[in-house]
Amino acid sequence: MGIRNENTGLEHEQYTPDFADYWDHLVGWENREEGEGGFYERLLAASNCETVADVACGTGYHAITLAKNGFKVTASDGSDNMVRKTEENAKQVGVDLESTKTVDWVKLSKDLGENTFDAVLCLGNSFTHLFEHEARRDALEEMFKVVKPGGMVVIDHRNYDSMLEHGYSSKHNYYYSGKGVDAYPAELNRYLARFEYVFPDGAKFQLKMYPLRQDYVSHLLEDAGFINVVRYGDFEKPYDRDEVDFIQQVAYKPRG
Repeated sequence: MGIRNENTGLEHEQYTPDFADYWDHLVGWENREEGEGGFYERLLAASNCETVADVACGTGYHAITLAKNGFKVTASDGSDNMVRKTEENAKQVGVDLESTKTVDWVKLSKDLGENTFDAVLCLGNSFTHLFEHEARRDALEEMFKVVKPGGMVVIDHRNYDSMLEHGYSSKHNYYYSGKGVDAYPAELNRYLARFEYVFPDGAKFQLKMYPLRQDYVSHLLEDAGFINVVRYGDFEKPYDRDEVDFIQQVAYKPRG
């Protein structure tokens, strides 16, 4: 069986309606909730965050989970297909989101407003869909604009440092933990990570991402104006740079 979303371009064009329908099987909501262990809820609560913008909401896992825990969540994504799935999933579980919108990261301040949110989340390895340095810089500058002074931004990404230096391995304990689903790099070099996702019924999809290194992302956050960058590995710190699957980077907008 061929790749169902082959040759669909980069970024949100890869998330076809077909792939969006399969995405929840890949994420595995219950396993993911267990693996994360309330990390984001605790992180947000520790900084007294109430209003949250999930700007890479996908099918809504984090937006819906946070809303269930009392946060006021605006869910957005660059993919219409993913936003529609978020709306369907929120309705199915009876959760009210503040709003759902299809928004390109370079238009965040225009569509979401400036100094609006206590926290901006860009999760699910989504930031690595940007292949150009200028595009990453522009996206972070927009995130900086929409977060309130003193607020936080959280970005997560795969541990590409380890993948490039030691090869790919994954415990699948935290992300992409759906039963019977496999995710692996079909192509990996310093300029491209092309992942394939294979589902129990044989369906295959792929995503093209840029293998961002940890230090580079931290420097990007600082260049955008954020301060006090803190990194976690698989939701813990300190962490072994070679062993963890995912990196969570947390940074703050100065208060004044």
